[in-house]
Amino acid sequence: MSDSDGKKPLGLRGGPRSGNVKQSFSHGRTKNVVVETKRKRVVVPKPGASGAKSGGAGGAAPTGGDPSKRPAGISDAELERRMKALAAAKSREAEEAKKREEEEKARAAERERRRAEAEAKEREEREREEALKAKQEEEERKKREAEEAAKKAAAPAEPAAAPPEEQARGGGRAAPGPRKEKERDNRDNKQPRGKGGRDEGRRSGKLTLNQALRGGEGGRQKSLAAMKRKQERARQKAMGGQAEREKVIRDVQLPEAIMVGELANRMSEKVADVVKALMQNGIMATQTQTIDADTAELIIEEFGHRVVRVSDSDVEQVIDTVDDKEEDMKPRPPVVTVMGHVDHGKTSVLDAIRNARVTAGEAGGITQHIGAYQVTTESGSVLTFLDTPGHAAFTSMRARGAQVTDIVVLVVAADDAVMPQTVEALNHAKAAGVPMIVAINKCDKPEANPDKVRTDLLQHEVIVEGLSGDVQDVEVSAITGQGLDELLEAIALQAEILELKANPDRAAQGAVIEAQLDVGRGPVATVLVEKGTLRQGDIFVVGEQWGKVRAMENDQGKRVKEAGPSVPVEVLGLNGTPEAGDVLNVVETEAQAREIAEYRQKAAKDKLAAAGAATTLDQLLAKAKADENVKELPILVKADVQGSAEAIIQAMEKIGNEEVRVRVLHSGVGAITETDIGLAEASGAPVIGFNVRANAPARNSANQKGVEIRYYSVIYDLVDDVKAAASGLLSAEVRENFIGYAEIREVFKVSGVGKVAGCLVTEGVARRSAGVRLLRDDVVIHEGTLKTLKRFKDEVAEVISGQECGMAFENYDDIRPGDVIEIFEREEVERSL
Repeated sequence: MSDSDGKKPLGLRGGPRSGNVKQSFSHGRTKNVVVETKRKRVVVPKPGASGAKSGGAGGAAPTGGDPSKRPAGISDAELERRMKALAAAKSREAEEAKKREEEEKARAAERERRRAEAEAKEREEREREEALKAKQEEEERKKREAEEAAKKAAAPAEPAAAPPEEQARGGGRAAPGPRKEKERDNRDNKQPRGKGGRDEGRRSGKLTLNQALRGGEGGRQKSLAAMKRKQERARQKAMGGQAEREKVIRDVQLPEAIMVGELANRMSEKVADVVKALMQNGIMATQTQTIDADTAELIIEEFGHRVVRVSDSDVEQVIDTVDDKEEDMKPRPPVVTVMGHVDHGKTSVLDAIRNARVTAGEAGGITQHIGAYQVTTESGSVLTFLDTPGHAAFTSMRARGAQVTDIVVLVVAADDAVMPQTVEALNHAKAAGVPMIVAINKCDKPEANPDKVRTDLLQHEVIVEGLSGDVQDVEVSAITGQGLDELLEAIALQAEILELKANPDRAAQGAVIEAQLDVGRGPVATVLVEKGTLRQGDIFVVGEQWGKVRAMENDQGKRVKEAGPSVPVEVLGLNGTPEAGDVLNVVETEAQAREIAEYRQKAAKDKLAAAGAATTLDQLLAKAKADENVKELPILVKADVQGSAEAIIQAMEKIGNEEVRVRVLHSGVGAITETDIGLAEASGAPVIGFNVRANAPARNSANQKGVEIRYYSVIYDLVDDVKAAASGLLSAEVRENFIGYAEIREVFKVSGVGKVAGCLVTEGVARRSAGVRLLRDDVVIHEGTLKTLKRFKDEVAEVISGQECGMAFENYDDIRPGDVIEIFEREEVERSL
């Protein structure tokens, strides 16, 4: 700003020094701003320097030209550098301009070429259409001439209307007449696109219900697919092809009720058309809604298809029950079931065969679930083993094991001989009609007497080869490994005699060995494939449940894509937990699987309802009078797997007499919940957890309501306790007092100790002398004692709630962050009913 414009410039007092600018605002507010000014430094060359340079150059003029026009403070070298940079910039600009011009020319040439190609294509299309039109005209003319000739031949008596020349001329004109008229109409109908054109007409107006039902577009804009279909129809018409496809009339299978979407699928019609037809008949239904058979029949006939009525039971016909051809059959591994009495060493024998520790993971050394394993022998043959629990309460599970088996290995302890469950196993094997091999175990013990076992078996019509019979017997020891190779050879020999075969190239069929509800993975079923190959992605129906194979794991816990005959796998992807012993069948579609499962569920409900309805009032009164003096012990049972729950219920049913009995109010699979506590409180029943635990809300609810929760991990402890409680003969029992919970936060590896869990005691106290259980997802995975309990670096006797500590288990390493450690103490107390 100059001084001459009459306004005073904004300046600072004090010259180049820093100063304050004060601003005043309304309501007496002020603001101080510190301002610092700096002067621009101007470099002025010394007078002697330029003179010296010019003198050194012999008095010649500088390169930059006239020194008077040169900017102040710039040397000759600087000026020369600037001039060079200017020249380089100019040359660069010229190059870029030239390059742009060349690119423009190339683009123009490309555009010209494309336009020429498009014109040539258009010309070819036009020529083809003209040739097609000329051909059609020629055909029409020939047809007309033939018709006229036929007319003349039919009516020779009629006078000629005109000379042949005029007829020919008229004939030539008559042909294009109607066509030209049609073209003119089409031309009149065609309106220009844009304002007031065809698009405008299509968009104008509102869509009414009648228009929608009639198929009128109303205010809707046509989709790109609809426009393409219209163009395709027009092109086919121009080419002389069929404008409309011939309708295929189908036989539509119709059950008692069907979903609208499924009905459209079976008719091969669009869902929208079926919904529209239903709306025209006064039924408002979406594609996911179900309609009755009569309505569906009306719609099917309206679309011109044929109705085939089927009954509900016909849905199961989709399951393939065709007998396999002999040429399709291929050898399969034998399924070997290990049976025997409690603690006779079945799992230990199998354990020694497959060199893994199975027994260590089971509570009390007793197998609680059916395990399925594959073993490869030294000769290379594969054997599938089913290890069934040996306790009497698991009889039904063992029966299921015998149903899918090819060979039974009966394990009898040489120091114990034939026992009650040994006889049960014999009966199962005989009922299933499968060959048997007797494994006489514990032959390493000094008191072992294998001959007594052989003679005891004679009483049950089992004659071993040593006594000139046909049943193979092998003396084995699971501890020393004696006789295990002979046992495998005997199994392989028996399998060769049986010539076991199956067709792997068909839809899979198998049996559920065990099923459980896993917290992280959902319903999981252990399936033994009997026929065909089960693959990932297969849709199947099993009992009253259905699903799609989401993943499969083999006996080693590895993911597999497919499982052939005699292969046991864990299957994930069910919609519910099936019953152990259910048959798995692979079907083609999800709709079929769902339909079969729904039919089976309905049939099961109807069966239960019919059983209830069959009881008359007189029978009910008689039963009530009979039960008047019977005392009942109600209980709730929750177990970790379906088979265990079933076995407990069966064992409970056997307890009792005329005066007392046990009644299972409810049984289920999974952790104990608040709902279970509510039911137990209402009926005054204790809750029994078998290898499961109550979650935190359920524990709090049980404490408030005074409901007793009892945990068991060995089934005969449970049976004995319930039996004692029911009979009133309650001796001193060992009761567990839970004294605390600790949560594993981190896992460390310590040399010489193994894995150490860094824990936080969340409730109560942790004591070194107390017993501990490891819980994962409220399911017990290990029970034992602590090897070490440390606070910082010191070994301590106990750690209280809220403090951190380090724990290590005795002979157990499988610990993970997030696991919960339950600490308890055992004490003997007197009980009374």
